[in-house]
Amino acid sequence: MTVSVLLVDDQPLLRLGFRMVLSSQPDLTVAGEAGDGAEAIRLTAELAPDVVLMDVRMPGMDGIEATRQIIAAGGTARILILTTFDLDQYAYAALRSGASGFLLKDVRPADLLSAIRAVAVGDAVVAPSITRRLLDTFAHRLPDPDSPRAPADPRLARLTDRELVVLGEVAAGHSNAEIAAHLVLSEATVKTHVGRILAKLELRDRVQAVVFAYETGLVRPSDRPPTQPGTT
Repeated sequence: MTVSVLLVDDQPLLRLGFRMVLSSQPDLTVAGEAGDGAEAIRLTAELAPDVVLMDVRMPGMDGIEATRQIIAAGGTARILILTTFDLDQYAYAALRSGASGFLLKDVRPADLLSAIRAVAVGDAVVAPSITRRLLDTFAHRLPDPDSPRAPADPRLARLTDRELVVLGEVAAGHSNAEIAAHLVLSEATVKTHVGRILAKLELRDRVQAVVFAYETGLVRPSDRPPTQPGTT
């Protein structure tokens, strides 16, 4: 299967670099290029790419609003946000808007290729430690689960006890292999649980499951172990 990618960035040199990397792969193709959010929306509707590689800061409409409108239109394209670590607030907003993950702009070519292939088939692409740091940074924006004005999300009742445990493990930033080891399950079983969790909660992917777990108070920033220096 060939994965088509729409490149969205206001810097032509960056788009050229990404195009060169993608064009070197037989299973990836560049469907088109856009220099701002409005053009990204138009080309996504016109070209129907599998993946949109979306910059955040662009003139006119930014990548966050473009992501929101592309997702709202109901298309099947999955969106990867391009950001730098000091712009986490934008990445968080993008995840809330329905993006499937985000990459740092200094991503290595091999990691970029792996991320595109992964998100194209619905897998997670955000490194667990980055997800945890991102959500920790903006935890103050999340509703207080102890507040009487913040009732439990009724969708949580759809999950079995085992699925709640697995969701907590996912939100803590653990990989399928780590979850399998913690819960003494096979990786295939864990993957099945994650798929059922996404279906029951009506979520697009694993990244949105992490956001959901934090927002509902199932997992809090203080619950997760500290990130070790140098981990990704």
